[in-house]
Amino acid sequence: MKGKIGIVVGLTAGYVLGARAGRQRYEQIKDAYLRVYNTPAVQKQVDKVAELGKSAAFALPTVLWDGAVKVTRAATTKGTAGQKLDAALDASKDAADDVKDAAETTASAAKSTARSSSTRQSGAKKTSSSAS
Repeated sequence: MKGKIGIVVGLTAGYVLGARAGRQRYEQIKDAYLRVYNTPAVQKQVDKVAELGKSAAFALPTVLWDGAVKVTRAATTKGTAGQKLDAALDASKDAADDVKDAAETTASAAKSTARSSSTRQSGAKKTSSSAS
């Protein structure tokens, strides 16, 4: 799906930048783009991606901060220098696992959102072509 969108965007940008038809043709292309972009279906997907981005942006720093706090607490516990180092290393490994899990969760949510939107779009295409 990403590849198809990239090709369409690349071809459109190339055509717009390379077109010799002038300002009038550029305005026609821009108006067509805005009509498609402002449709409810496209805006619904834009909103989903924006929400996913926000949740991922808030989740990962929280996990990073929590990991830093755990490592700091482990390094400042009572004990010998070796015990503090071992505790800090254990805490950093746990924090790294937490970051990895948060990143995987975000990635899987992004993939499922992309899959569900492409499934709905292909279903809508089949419905509209069978209605013709």
